[in-house]
Amino acid sequence: MTASIIDGNALSALLRQQVTDQVKALQARGVNPGLAVILVGDNPASQVYVRNKVKACEQTGIHSLLEKHDAAMTEAELLARVHALNQDKQIHGILVQLPLPAHINAEKVIEAIAPEKDVDGFHVASAGALMTGLPGYWPCTPHGCMKMLEHIGYSLRGKHAVVIGRSNIVGKPMALMLLQAHATVTICHSATPDLKAHTLQADVIVAAVGKRNVLTADMVKPGAVVIDVGMNRDDEGKLCGDVDYEGVKQVASYITPVPGGVGPMTITMLLVNTLASAEQHAAS
Repeated sequence: MTASIIDGNALSALLRQQVTDQVKALQARGVNPGLAVILVGDNPASQVYVRNKVKACEQTGIHSLLEKHDAAMTEAELLARVHALNQDKQIHGILVQLPLPAHINAEKVIEAIAPEKDVDGFHVASAGALMTGLPGYWPCTPHGCMKMLEHIGYSLRGKHAVVIGRSNIVGKPMALMLLQAHATVTICHSATPDLKAHTLQADVIVAAVGKRNVLTADMVKPGAVVIDVGMNRDDEGKLCGDVDYEGVKQVASYITPVPGGVGPMTITMLLVNTLASAEQHAAS
């Protein structure tokens, strides 16, 4: 068996076209969806991520407001900017790029974002909504993973899903989304003994720990669906995920590549959330 590839670039392009069409429809009603992106400091990876997010906004017609601030910006100054954007009726989504400089409390900044503009889905109110099944903005990376499973027509009802990783950004919300889709979910992490014993039982595996080859072919049940959220570098400096891609694709039924898998979907779901916020604004 050779796994079918879940092409994140292709699905992302499809969804972004839908966003573009919906943005035009909103603009015809006098509402121009707007996303504010705040970058503090000069972290090279953050600069790339922010540039890609702004570019995606431009391509779909979403208005983007990019604010770049010096690393010396104080916490109070950043909180003041967030509060101002909360009040700005032209802005429907606020994203503060992480990580922030060490002197700024990231949790305090995230909690300062108005929940209705929390398009990253990191606010405690967003996490609570996901936990209790109420409407809210889902974190973009696990939301993108769910869209990929939906795209291949995979029903999670009654399936056993194993999530490797327990971060607030991917692992925990991923588990909750899978649970909402009626999967039986196991969360594994660095303190889990015998990871292989768990993954061999899984119909779906989501690897999200940021560690190369955490999942190898001998750890995968034949026919399982494998979603690779990891972003690492191999010995040659090339991008790779958490999964031994060449080995696992000989066992799995579906697999996501790195790059070109989950990555493009993360930014796409940010656009989807921003559009949803704008539509909520238009309806109020």
